[in-house]
Amino acid sequence: MENGIHFISGLPRSGSTLLAGILRQNPRFHAMMTSPLGSIYMAMQVAVSRKNEAAVFIDEAQKRALLSGVFPNYYGGIHREKVVFDTNRLWCTKLPALADHFPNAKIICCVRNISWIMDSIERLVRRNILDLSAIFGFDPGGTVYTRVNRLAVSDGMVGYALDALREAFFGEQADRLILVEYAALTRRPAETMARVYDFIGEAQFDHDFDHVEYSADEFDAPLGSPGLHTVRRKVEFIERPTILPPELFRRFEADAFWTNPESNIHNVAVVRHAE
Repeated sequence: MENGIHFISGLPRSGSTLLAGILRQNPRFHAMMTSPLGSIYMAMQVAVSRKNEAAVFIDEAQKRALLSGVFPNYYGGIHREKVVFDTNRLWCTKLPALADHFPNAKIICCVRNISWIMDSIERLVRRNILDLSAIFGFDPGGTVYTRVNRLAVSDGMVGYALDALREAFFGEQADRLILVEYAALTRRPAETMARVYDFIGEAQFDHDFDHVEYSADEFDAPLGSPGLHTVRRKVEFIERPTILPPELFRRFEADAFWTNPESNIHNVAVVRHAE
């Protein structure tokens, strides 16, 4: 981690695993799917908080050292000489702390129309018809409506990530963000990656977008969601009709706040296919 750290965050099913698969082609970089570092960081926050009665003996400097120390302690012996990209949807909620720990760090937020995120998750459920998914608590009795509702609430898989993204987008450290739309990454990967490299201040790299490989079968199988983090070999956008009922698909039409220039009060960098 001697060459720095950046973060991948944003919305689920929006290209974060694909982005990691592309970035890891660069021998200077380390990137993968969601790491345990976010959970470790939150556990350390609890340990140094007043919830721990002995934390009264931890001063501000010690607290900062303990919290920032989880990053080099996790990555230091593994990827000491690489630029690290750590992935977790919760990083958008920790932007002030990350800015304090790593003044040069950026966050790449993968985003997508919420309706298509819901469609993608439902498509995964229907593809694994013999498995129950941990995404829905291994519940065998749900419908597409109950599944979408569970995803959309503020502590649901999609709702939480969307609220976290809003928090970062409208926060004081918003200049550290770049939002990358799934359509831009899959339709114009070379141009999109060039924008990402410019934003993080790295030299451009010639990626092979016809041979991107990444999977995490050992993680996905216990969740009852095989293929959740499998990347297709070729980066491409595949047109398809939605499998959601029409009124359910239309429910989230107004949630893509990053597409409205008037909402972008901090001039956050946004890479869109529509540009």
